[in-house]
Amino acid sequence: MKSIVILISGRGSNMRSLLEADLPGCRIAVISNRADAAGLAHAQALGLPTAVVDHRAHALRDDFDTALARAIDAHQPDLVVLAGFMRILGEKFVAHYAGRLLNIHPSLLPAFPGTHTHERALAAGVRLHGCTVHFVTPDLDAGPIVIQAAVTVAADDDADSLAARVLAQEHLIYPQAVRWFLAGQLQLTKDGRVRLSAAAGTQCCGALIAPQMQPEAQ
Repeated sequence: MKSIVILISGRGSNMRSLLEADLPGCRIAVISNRADAAGLAHAQALGLPTAVVDHRAHALRDDFDTALARAIDAHQPDLVVLAGFMRILGEKFVAHYAGRLLNIHPSLLPAFPGTHTHERALAAGVRLHGCTVHFVTPDLDAGPIVIQAAVTVAADDDADSLAARVLAQEHLIYPQAVRWFLAGQLQLTKDGRVRLSAAAGTQCCGALIAPQMQPEAQ
């Protein structure tokens, strides 16, 4: 049975989408850097293992990363999933989970990395916006892209309305990316790209931008 650890900082809406996706054969634990995170209470109500590693209790980022990794590794995870986890993780931490650390970002990367993506997309006048699931690397929001979904920017959109449509797509593509990972259908190439096994399906939403298929061996 595969083990997944989900990291959250707030309401945990992407965590909920993963929990509701009925992921096959998984043990799931949830860790937050905030004891008052609403998503943590939801996970506890479902009877999932939970923990809090408060970043404010650690003066140095490396100390926080070490404590967080210790809590994660207690569950021997095959995959660590960032779901609205609002802390920048250090290079050693990222290296420790290389190839098994996923994040979702509310833009079509590499456009608009960082925060305030919806406001920046509107200010730039883009016609398409969206979200991206990617493997985490030490460079912020720059890891290999697994899957993206796009939405059309309407003339009357504000940041809130655009964010709501993007979030609906996040809830579709994150479970899909995790399913692919758990099934061993994602391959990281030497040039830093993600290939998808030809055995995997790509029908998860209408605006899907899936990774390139990797031909099956003959």
